[in-house]
Amino acid sequence: MLEFLINNAWAQDAPSAGGGYMGLLPLILIFIVFYLFLIRPQMKQAKEHKQMVEALSKGDEIVTSGGVAGKITKIGESFIHVEIAPEIEIKVQKHAVSATLPNGTIKSL
Repeated sequence: MLEFLINNAWAQDAPSAGGGYMGLLPLILIFIVFYLFLIRPQMKQAKEHKQMVEALSKGDEIVTSGGVAGKITKIGESFIHVEIAPEIEIKVQKHAVSATLPNGTIKSL
């Protein structure tokens, strides 16, 4: 009576055998794209940041990740003292340094 509103459920044909490695190909391609465009550049950037942090020395002018610019006065194992104004120093983690500036940049700010 209501057959014209509801379709009958018929069993589907059995899936064809095979496919094998072809089913994994899109997954492998996605991983390669992620590696080339996300993972590899991030690892390179982290390596460059680590080298920059290890190369910090007293007298370098830096910018922190919070945007504070200053001159390094003391270097500890994991913290540095940064002079942000005459006789005003703050203590900052080494890894919070986002960039080094050319000498004399702070005077021009």
